[in-house]
Amino acid sequence: MAVALVLVDVDGTLLRVAHSEPRFAAHLVGRGCVGPRQLLAYAGFALRGWRRYGWELLRKNKAYLCGLRAEHVARLGERFVAEHLFRHIRSELVERLRAHAERGDRLVLLTGTPDFLAWPLARRVGVPRVVATVCATDGSGRYSAAAPRVHPYGEEKRVLAERLCAAHGTTLAECVAYANSASDLPLLKAVGTPVAVAPDTGLTAAARRSGWRVIEGRAP
Repeated sequence: MAVALVLVDVDGTLLRVAHSEPRFAAHLVGRGCVGPRQLLAYAGFALRGWRRYGWELLRKNKAYLCGLRAEHVARLGERFVAEHLFRHIRSELVERLRAHAERGDRLVLLTGTPDFLAWPLARRVGVPRVVATVCATDGSGRYSAAAPRVHPYGEEKRVLAERLCAAHGTTLAECVAYANSASDLPLLKAVGTPVAVAPDTGLTAAARRSGWRVIEGRAP
């Protein structure tokens, strides 16, 4: 049997809940890590970026991290995953991933979730590779108010999946992708084996039309 590249989304897919990043941002506020500097940077990005990003502005705005040390955020992310997110892991999907791994398939978390949350989740479920949102940093190792350097969302997620395939000597036609949202349709339409996990309304309709496999569950 051919080895497949298995691409797995996080929010609403690997996790039963969505919005892991806003949850983490609220956690930072509660810890006093987000103050006037970050709020001003966030507002400034919104003002500058509206015309460029439109309705995707909130997804691109990572300025709430401005000035925070990346390594400190990574430590907080690790702890946040352990204490607040891991209990929401979708166990039936983890079992599927273990079956893929036993067959020799290569597992990748491909997600718009920031890397400081995606990597701790990946380690806990045995996924060895992550392609996640990479927020911009300055030369001192602190986050800046710029848009993310890497942002796997929508069409960009499909493009990144193509690059992964090239790196692994395979094609999207040989990939399996698990996702829950209509925003993942560019990727799901491109892979050989799309799987909708607790799909939202838009993805449910697309999966029915196309005859894709669906793992049922309450959409977050």
